[in-house]
Amino acid sequence: MTATASKKYSLVVPTSMGIRLTPVNSQPFHCSDTFKMQVTSAESNVASVASYLGMPVKVLTAFVKDSPVSHFIKDNIRSRRMDFEGPEFIQEDPWGYRHQINMADSGYGSRGPRVQNDRAGEVGRELNASDFDLDRIFAREGATIVHLSGLIAALSPKTSKFCLDIARVAKENGSLISFDLNHRASFWKGREKELSQAFAEIASRSDILIGNEEDFQLCLGIKGPESGGHGLDDKIDGFKEMIGRVQVAYPNARYFGTTLREVLSANSHMWGALVTDGKEWEIIKPREIGVLDRIGGGDGFVGGLLYGILKGWDVKKCARFGWASGALAVTMLTDYAQPADEEQLWSIWKGNARVKR
Repeated sequence: MTATASKKYSLVVPTSMGIRLTPVNSQPFHCSDTFKMQVTSAESNVASVASYLGMPVKVLTAFVKDSPVSHFIKDNIRSRRMDFEGPEFIQEDPWGYRHQINMADSGYGSRGPRVQNDRAGEVGRELNASDFDLDRIFAREGATIVHLSGLIAALSPKTSKFCLDIARVAKENGSLISFDLNHRASFWKGREKELSQAFAEIASRSDILIGNEEDFQLCLGIKGPESGGHGLDDKIDGFKEMIGRVQVAYPNARYFGTTLREVLSANSHMWGALVTDGKEWEIIKPREIGVLDRIGGGDGFVGGLLYGILKGWDVKKCARFGWASGALAVTMLTDYAQPADEEQLWSIWKGNARVKR
């Protein structure tokens, strides 16, 4: 699994872009009057690791025509060294289309973060394969990896079909499919049968499956761990046991991964990961990391893992780079990692926080 010269893009991500409002100075949202506004989406957060490290990345999304928020989003995507394309929808009236708003404070110490999503009128819910030239994107330009997440796949019936159409065309044209299951109960309510079928088809075409125990059970109907106990070793054994069942159900998939997190406080977490390439396991037992804002740590892990796969690294190196990418992301005010270079991430893995002059 290495990047091929014939593909224009190392990574392509379908996504619904929005904005995130975060109170300054780690204050709670409800009593703040000053906020940092940034551009966000889980899938673009994943892609940032590769784009900042010099790989060609493309975002497939939707915009609101003549919206200053759309303008802000486009400028941000460009600043993250990504290409993008997508239809523009007319807002029509004040109750028409807009981009999602993520309201999130970072928490501090014993006060945990609180997040609320306002997705009313979200333009990304309208994503449709007919608005994109998939033959050009995947047959003529090409993508080594297409990364999908359960957030965009479950956002609306239209986006479910959109992700299915992309997975089918991309796979036919030699792309690897990465799928982060990302179960959200509010997205699935009343759509369980429909989404179970869609997720199962995407998973059947996937080369890389990412999720925790709950994700695999709720999204794919995989029986959970049978191992008893609640300790770390039991959790690791249980996850490995469950992945064995996933491998039987989805034999096309090669890579499987999850993160391990224990929250000591809002600013200190124990951070670990499990990754397998179907033959070897890399088990990173949780180590303490400092946290400025926990949101985006999981996406950083996935971004680093995919970067390693694109580089053709072995499973051990991929997992460790993913761990370090996640650890970097939670030290940043953005909810995506912006690595200066590979060396910065390897220094994080080694626990080397000394000044570099």
